[in-house]
Amino acid sequence: MGKPTGFLEFERRAAQMRPPLERIRDWSDEHPPFEEATLREQGARCMDCAVPFCHTGVLINGAASGCPVNNLIPEWNDLVYRGKWREAIIRLHKTNNFPEFTGRVCPAPCEGSCTVGISGAPVAIKTIELEIVERAWASGWIRPEAPLARTGLRVAVVGSGPAGLACAAQLNHAGHAVTVFERADRVGGLLMYGIPNMKLDKRIVERRVRLMAAEGVRFECGVEVGRDLPPERLLGEFEATVLATGSTVARDLRIEGRELAGIYPAMEFLGRNTKSLLDSNHADGTFISAAGRDVVVIGGGDTGTDCVATAVRHGARSVTQLEILERPPETRAPDNPWPQWPKVYRLDYGQEEAAALWGSDPRRYAVSTRRFVGDAQGRVAGVETVEVEWHVGPDGRVVPRERPETARLVPADLVLLALGFVGPERALPEALGCELDTRGNVATGPDKMTSVPGVFAAGDCARGQSLVVWAIREGRHAAQAVDRYLMQGETVLPG
Repeated sequence: MGKPTGFLEFERRAAQMRPPLERIRDWSDEHPPFEEATLREQGARCMDCAVPFCHTGVLINGAASGCPVNNLIPEWNDLVYRGKWREAIIRLHKTNNFPEFTGRVCPAPCEGSCTVGISGAPVAIKTIELEIVERAWASGWIRPEAPLARTGLRVAVVGSGPAGLACAAQLNHAGHAVTVFERADRVGGLLMYGIPNMKLDKRIVERRVRLMAAEGVRFECGVEVGRDLPPERLLGEFEATVLATGSTVARDLRIEGRELAGIYPAMEFLGRNTKSLLDSNHADGTFISAAGRDVVVIGGGDTGTDCVATAVRHGARSVTQLEILERPPETRAPDNPWPQWPKVYRLDYGQEEAAALWGSDPRRYAVSTRRFVGDAQGRVAGVETVEVEWHVGPDGRVVPRERPETARLVPADLVLLALGFVGPERALPEALGCELDTRGNVATGPDKMTSVPGVFAAGDCARGQSLVVWAIREGRHAAQAVDRYLMQGETVLPG
């Protein structure tokens, strides 16, 4: 695939970003374009490695190794190298309904398992993926493709995040009549209100939604099943139902001072910011502003990074991010070999922007939050922290232990909890009679069906909090299972 000696001849060139002090002045995800020759060189770096791991999509030690949607990466890298862009988007769409989303927000586990990355810089797979799909949109190659025939069977999809959209797109291609119910005022779920605009421009989401609508998918926004629509109507009016409601119950931090004003779940901060931005360019003042505030973000991961970047754009006085884990090493540790996801230190976009403003990475590692300290008005004024060290406990588990005399008070008049999620909201699955598993997720079998015949579940509500790319995979697999259920054991859909 590609040029056999390309990985020796060309250096890695990943997506270029504008300088951090420039991009924090707006909410755009624009970045400098690539030259055609540069992109073809990047495709040429994909070597003929015989047994590529980049598209395996398996879990090793709890993390993805390779692409969860099994993208045909060596094939479209070769096509890019040869300048066959139209053929490349055909290959890309075979496995991924929304490469314009994953090309922007996926952490690229494919690159972590790239063979070139064993002893050098991996192929810039994510960059190439995004360039393929954006060139396809610009060239008019992505057009509505309604199914040639309809089955007359109806499917309800509850939730319009990446899992729900992928499931709806696939089922529509199979000829079923699909209605997507979304309780928010815009389609997209996590893609719309969970990811900031500078990371995923909402016009990109709306562009794909318009295409799906033109292909025949019906979207009903502002409809919460269980409140605006009785759950039993799903069972009576549709031949199948797919729950794709996400994992939306935020993990809280129940420590002293939690009741103080000024402490918010990260998703409330991010969601209200995006809605206000889209509704009025922040003129309505309905968002939680970090302007002039000392902001403390508790928790890491993508959500924590997005909170840092959003607070910086608001004009925060300072931003501190607390992580209980130790700082990752600069290079792979001996117990983290290829093709596992490399657990190494990275300066993501939000931390890079904070460092450009204040001179250093805002993250403090190996720190535990003891309590929130308030002022006389009942607002949070600080966060008491203590350094921790990790050791093996009596039961064999690695647990944190406080280091003596390391307590510190961090000034904070806005605290954002980016601690992940504990599961889906239970009201709807319980109203439908769906069983939950031991983690509180909707229990499904290998065919994605719940304990209720004809009701399926996909995405974070079934597998737990995960990546957008895993949600797309879940949605595609659920669509295949639904199609097989509706068509008496046969399906025209890939997994």
